[in-house]
Amino acid sequence: MRLFAAVLPPPAAVDELARAVARLRALPGAEALRWTAREGWHLTLAFYGETAEEELPALSAGLALAAAGEADFPLALRGGGRFGSRALWAGVAGDLTALGRLAERSREAGPADADRTYRPHLTLARGRGSADLAPYVSVLDAFEGTAWRAGELALVRSTLGGGPDGAGPPRYEKVAGWPLRGAG
Repeated sequence: MRLFAAVLPPPAAVDELARAVARLRALPGAEALRWTAREGWHLTLAFYGETAEEELPALSAGLALAAAGEADFPLALRGGGRFGSRALWAGVAGDLTALGRLAERSREAGPADADRTYRPHLTLARGRGSADLAPYVSVLDAFEGTAWRAGELALVRSTLGGGPDGAGPPRYEKVAGWPLRGAG
């Protein structure tokens, strides 16, 4: 199974972002982008990739320790940006130091790609070819979501081509979660 660790924004934060994304999707050219479904919106902390079932207990134990080492902390979805013409994302504000620590602990919990620099973001759309994402980033600049407390570390399964016929966008399913209850 294809797994990653994440912080999942609460429904109220997702609703706020969905209203902003509706404005983005009304912009000229938006139909050329592959928009992520709001049900899959998350802040990836560590990507483990294909993971065998027998590796799940050790990964779960490592993630439980990671969560136990961090207290809940404030976050908000705010602004946005892009990775070239490949991806449009919503930004994150709040205690980014705590989020970075949780990401590091999550990477240490399993076979994650340790070479990646952690850049907190929530992917909204992917570009096709040489999409100009600058107009979307300009609109996102004004987005300021309400603050919320990140209180759980989630293990999420990603199924590529999540549709019934194997086509379509990925489907995400929370496999397990651990409360953040440490001293930070």
